[in-house]
Parts: sequence; structure tokens; C-alpha cells
Amino acid sequence: MHLQILGPLPASLDEAAAQQDKLRPLVDATGQGPTDLRTVAGVDVAQRDGTDDVVAAVVVLDATTLRPIETRTACAPAGHPYEPGFLAMRELPAVTAALEALEHVPDLIVCDGAGTAHPRRFGLACHVGLLTDVPTIGVAKTPPLPFEMPKPARGSWTPQVDGDDVVGRALRTQHGVKPVFVSVGHRIGLDAACDHVLRMARHRLPETTRRADRIARDAALRP
Repeated sequence: MHLQILGPLPASLDEAAAQQDKLRPLVDATGQGPTDLRTVAGVDVAQRDGTDDVVAAVVVLDATTLRPIETRTACAPAGHPYEPGFLAMRELPAVTAALEALEHVPDLIVCDGAGTAHPRRFGLACHVGLLTDVPTIGVAKTPPLPFEMPKPARGSWTPQVDGDDVVGRALRTQHGVKPVFVSVGHRIGLDAACDHVLRMARHRLPETTRRADRIARDAALRP
């Protein structure tokens, strides 16, 4: 898979913040996303115990059956110790390597992490969206910003608001389970992003995230 060039990995948090501010205007947070959804990819990362390495997994699924078509993993030193708001600095080297190894270009990408629900409106899913130029969604397991709990029914949601801006949603994917936190990565609007996440959610997490999470964890255990 061919990736766009966004510039070198920042060496400091100040450089990373400046890069996020520079790239943020390039994000397209509108539209329905892919009109003919045939394949969808999940991206997740796991830490390799006892090392500074992270393992990224990318799994491409058939959009109808949600069965795997292709899986790629890559291991790389963490780009930076974890800092809130700068997850991409840590995970992008491994994520980039796994994406570049893909033979199939997916129609939609779902990242484990935030997109525009981010202090500078530019989380990991935005990085991946601009790198690939593929419609991309961020689905975080934990809330990147404060939220009110939605009603228990599947499909219920509440907005995540930062200042005057709606930047994401807390979305119930199953009745009574904890919500997930959906935000735009690139080339898709928030309504369409939530619709896609619901269609892929047989459990709390969309199938893309469940499978990529398991593959990354298993790969991180291998020597």
C-alpha cells in the first residue's frame, strides 16, 4: 500500500504539536465515506513486554461477512514514551510499516484511537487517514474527552464537545454495554462514521478493532 509523505517523525512534543496544528486543516470531516464498501481494515497496537517495542496489526476484512482477507504486523521501537495527546509519536513507526506491507487497499480504515476528538483535533486516526488517503474512523476504548453517558439502547449516543465544537460521540454499540468513542479521522463525516461502526459491531467493539487487537497482542508475545 502506498502512503503519502507527511514529514519526519517529530523529535519532541513541541514539534509534534506543531505538526498536528499544521496537518489539521487537511482533514476532511465531511461526506458519507466510501460509496461501495467492499473491504474495511482495523488498526491496533500492543506493547511488547520488557522492551520499548510496539507491535502494530492491520487486518483487512470483507465488509459484508467481516471475515479476514489479509493480515499484516510490524514491530518497531516506540517513537516516544506515551504522553496524552501524542499517541501517534509512539505508534506511527510500527503502524506505517504494517500499512505499507498491505497488498489490499481497504475502502475504510478503523483505528483504535481518536481522530478529531483530540486536544488539537488531530489524533492517530487523522494521521492514518492523511497517510493513506482512505476514509478513516477513530474508535477509542476510553473517552478522549469528557462525555455524558448515552441511553442504554444500541445506537444511542451523546456528543463529545470541546468548547463550542462537537468533535466525536459516545456511542452504544450493544444494549447496556459501555459506549465506544467515535470520531472522524479523514474523508468521512461523523454520522456516517457512527453508522459504519454500528454495522461492524457484533460486540462492544467493531469487528475490525476486536480482530486487530487480538492479532497485535498475540504478535507481541512472540519473540
